[in-house]
Amino acid sequence: MYVASSRPAKTDFRKRLPGTVFALGTVSLLTDVSAEMITAFLPVYLLFTLQLGYAQFGLLDGIYTGATAVLRLVGGGVSDRFRRPKAVSAAGYGLSAVTKLLFPLVGASAFGIGALMAADRAGKGIRTAPRDAMISLATPEDRLGAAFGVHRSMDTFGALLGPLVTFLLLAQIGMVPGPIFAVSAAFAVIGLIVLVAFVREPKAEKPPKGPRPSFRAGLNLLTDKGFRRTTVSAGLLGLATVSDAFVYVLVQKATNISLGYLPLLPLGTAIVFLVAAAPLGKLSDKVGRWRMFLAGHALLLGVYALLFIPEGGMGVAIAALLLHGLFYAATDGVLSAKVSETAPESLRASGLSVVQTGQALGRLVSSVAFGLLLQYTSVSTGVAVALVALTATLIVSYGINREQPASA
Repeated sequence: MYVASSRPAKTDFRKRLPGTVFALGTVSLLTDVSAEMITAFLPVYLLFTLQLGYAQFGLLDGIYTGATAVLRLVGGGVSDRFRRPKAVSAAGYGLSAVTKLLFPLVGASAFGIGALMAADRAGKGIRTAPRDAMISLATPEDRLGAAFGVHRSMDTFGALLGPLVTFLLLAQIGMVPGPIFAVSAAFAVIGLIVLVAFVREPKAEKPPKGPRPSFRAGLNLLTDKGFRRTTVSAGLLGLATVSDAFVYVLVQKATNISLGYLPLLPLGTAIVFLVAAAPLGKLSDKVGRWRMFLAGHALLLGVYALLFIPEGGMGVAIAALLLHGLFYAATDGVLSAKVSETAPESLRASGLSVVQTGQALGRLVSSVAFGLLLQYTSVSTGVAVALVALTATLIVSYGINREQPASA
């Protein structure tokens, strides 16, 4: 059975987190400025400038969300096999930086934009599991929730700045994509430089003996009941989660606020995520990481419910973004912490990549399906389906994991 051994917390770590957490947090901060500039810009550009339909937008958004799926397995497997998580992370960050440089070359081509979006997310897929593995290997087990919470807070500060930079650029230059992509690329390149120059590759407490793990070793973790339950539940909940881009578009439509505020809506989520990620991560170390993860998805139900209020105005928009930010604070880093306590050190990146792949595949299917729903039915019907699907999935996930211990 693949269950990680419990590591005693070192006294000096009880007072502070390792520097690796903050160094990788800085890398993620800079990279998220880059990524969220694009995320804030694309809904306005694709839906209202290029006039794409919801089905086309859902397909592109699904590619953007789910292109990471299989490559997460590759990134995790290569990282564990060669024991070089920093090098694999650098390759992923580098690929994303290159795609930002190429965005201005494709102009208004939806196909070209889609291909570069896929390449950018492929870079994210390669780097995510090795990066999270470096955080978990450098941190005592009883501080994992706090460590991932701090990292996600720094990451989210970048997510907060990204839409703001996009908004300011659009206010100055109008709907011109070139400068936005160029500034986004600059932040991505700086993040890569920080990774290479300042992040130290952590060493496992007990150097692994024997042959290097195979690329399929991560999938073999699914033989462990607890790991399998976590993977299946994360995938199902990903399938029932409406993507961020659609949430922001629907909030704007449901509340009837000005279209000019659309690029700023991610700021609301990011501010709440920034404030709440570290406290909720720390709380999950005490009350149980899986309980916190499910509670976060219950908050997402509140977001969907608010979308039924007709012309709710700015008040409803603020409430929806508050719940959306709390959803991410309670789930994003908490899931990585949960997986890290189960997967052994020698397969840490692989274990993370398996769970993250299931979640990413679920969200890919969700984006495409939700886009088709909006295209051929109505906004209210699409939101109702999402509400019912998430409620049912939460009940199933609770049932699957009801035997989880309180500390899980």
